[in-house]
Amino acid sequence: MSRLRRFLARSEHPCAQWVRRVYRGCLSFSIPAPRVIVTPLLHGYVAGRTLWHAFRRVAIAEPLFKAYCKQYGRRLRTGIFVHWIEGAGDIVLGDDVFVDGKCSIGFSARYVDRPLLQIGDRTTIAHSCSFTVGKGIRIGSDCLIASNVCLFDSAGHASDPELRRQGMPPADNQVRPITIEDNVWIGRRAIIFPGVTIGEGSIVSAGAVVMSDVPAYTVVVGNPAKKVLPGLRNPRDAAPPATSVDHRSPAEPGAGVAAAVQSTVQSTSAAGR
Repeated sequence: MSRLRRFLARSEHPCAQWVRRVYRGCLSFSIPAPRVIVTPLLHGYVAGRTLWHAFRRVAIAEPLFKAYCKQYGRRLRTGIFVHWIEGAGDIVLGDDVFVDGKCSIGFSARYVDRPLLQIGDRTTIAHSCSFTVGKGIRIGSDCLIASNVCLFDSAGHASDPELRRQGMPPADNQVRPITIEDNVWIGRRAIIFPGVTIGEGSIVSAGAVVMSDVPAYTVVVGNPAKKVLPGLRNPRDAAPPATSVDHRSPAEPGAGVAAAVQSTVQSTSAAGR
């Protein structure tokens, strides 16, 4: 069979050339798609898909997720997938929380009786986020967590090589809760390490590896994450006088901050809600 395949693939014999032409013709074969026919087919397909997805969300995914929760607020929404949840712990959700896609939540009751994942009002968790909860992960209100973000308060293995060889878990002091304060935006594929607190109003850029605390109203980027724009405006601070004008050029300190913020976090904008 292999000799025949090589013959058909490489030979200049007329039969082999004919077979190759037929094969290429099959690969490139296409049929016309008159709009009068395919447009109704498309609308029917989209309508059927929408109804099927609505059924999966309302009748399967959301009820099962609510069954996992110890407490949830009004208008909790999920996507069409059933989230992967394992271990014994508590999930507490506020009002208008949206946990989209298929997320992974793992609890380890080795350190406390009931590890806690708490998510505040109006927070959005995008597809494929991962939460490893040994003691507690608390996310505030009005937060945006983009897809593929990983948060873990426990590394899962001992840092000591010999203990790790023996399959021992981390020591208790190596399992430290994570706190995400209100109105934080975390970009796609960011990683949040144990013990980290991210202050209110801050932005974590896409792909950042956050290993230490982030002050409030700060932009951090990179691995490890570093501050690049401290001093985002706190809405509770007094607004500057309406008549004040900054005449400095963009090259001078303090000028063009808004443009810099937009440039820094541009890569996270595709994640959205």
